Amino acid sequence: ATPSAPLSKKPGAKPWQPGKGILMTRWSEQVTPDKVWPEYPRPQMTRERWRNLNGLWNYQITGKGEVHLPTQFAGEILIPFGIESPLSGVMQPLLPDQRLWYERGFTVPADWAGQRVLLHFGAVDWEATIYLDGRKLGTHRGGYDSFSFDISPHVQAGQRHRLAVSVWDPTDTEWQLHGKQTLHPGGCSYTATSGIWQTVWLEPVPASYIEKLELRPDLDKGVLKLTIAARIIPKPMKVQAVVTDNSNPVAKISGAIGNKLTPLIRDNLVDFFKATSTWVSTELTIPIPNPKTWSPDSPFLYDLTVHLKDDDGNLLDTVTSYFGMRSVKTGLDQQGNTRLLLNGQPILMPGALDQGFWPDGVYLAPTDEALKFDIE
Repeated sequence: ATPSAPLSKKPGAKPWQPGKGILMTRWSEQVTPDKVWPEYPRPQMTRERWRNLNGLWNYQITGKGEVHLPTQFAGEILIPFGIESPLSGVMQPLLPDQRLWYERGFTVPADWAGQRVLLHFGAVDWEATIYLDGRKLGTHRGGYDSFSFDISPHVQAGQRHRLAVSVWDPTDTEWQLHGKQTLHPGGCSYTATSGIWQTVWLEPVPASYIEKLELRPDLDKGVLKLTIAARIIPKPMKVQAVVTDNSNPVAKISGAIGNKLTPLIRDNLVDFFKATSTWVSTELTIPIPNPKTWSPDSPFLYDLTVHLKDDDGNLLDTVTSYFGMRSVKTGLDQQGNTRLLLNGQPILMPGALDQGFWPDGVYLAPTDEALKFDIE
């Protein structure tokens, strides 16, 4: 496949429409090809610029042993719903001796020129191999975790590219985790979800960028322990964390990142290994004066902004997040019984069992509003 040659559909392929499930929720009618899970997919580490690749993709099912991208496709499937779900528009099982292929085109926005471009998959069940313009990017195994590729060397801003995904899913016939998915639904075992079932998206980042945040509140000490991981060009840099309460400043702290990259290490990385980037991390301890605690009765969250700067203080990257100050421990109540303690006080955990399956989306709620309703 080439970027300028879109692949064809089989003659007589019908346009997409949702499958006719036995049960459909009241949110099903809100799902359309131009409005399908449009929400930002990573709320705990956000950037302003991104592009959603959800919507209609071409699909085809072949034998498991097929390793070449099909030249024709059976029709369209609505991403990010699994192929077994009514909302995918296909509504058929993927068998262990079969392979599911996806394909779509996309254009990198022209104003992303000079940026690195990351391709993110929220989740693909189970073994996914990713191709870009016919070039294999790599393979990921695991139905529940996200994964990404840096596609910067292979794309150009303003140009059209073609993305393909190959999926094999043995469901409950092999050793991998599959939960209550089964090829033979019944009783307490439910319809399987194969292939892409979470948002697919593109994100531009600078040459040096923040890759991950880990937030650990310590209510007893009144601090937030923040670990910042970054992918940077091999030189020491600075990070700054700003905590706010409804835009009111609470705390600001700065620190170094990559300071263990001594001149000798940097020369070895760059001159010998020809490295253009390296992974570094640092931990900041941020005092939170008179912390407002999080609880179900008062679910207060602080806002967090993290900046990455070069050694001269020039801003390179910014991400935003949030956190709650709370402690979760076990301890004794007034009668001497061991209880779960939230912020030092006993709390009853009802422990309601929510299977998280949807009649129209199976593993994925039809909309964000539906998911919120289920939780509430």
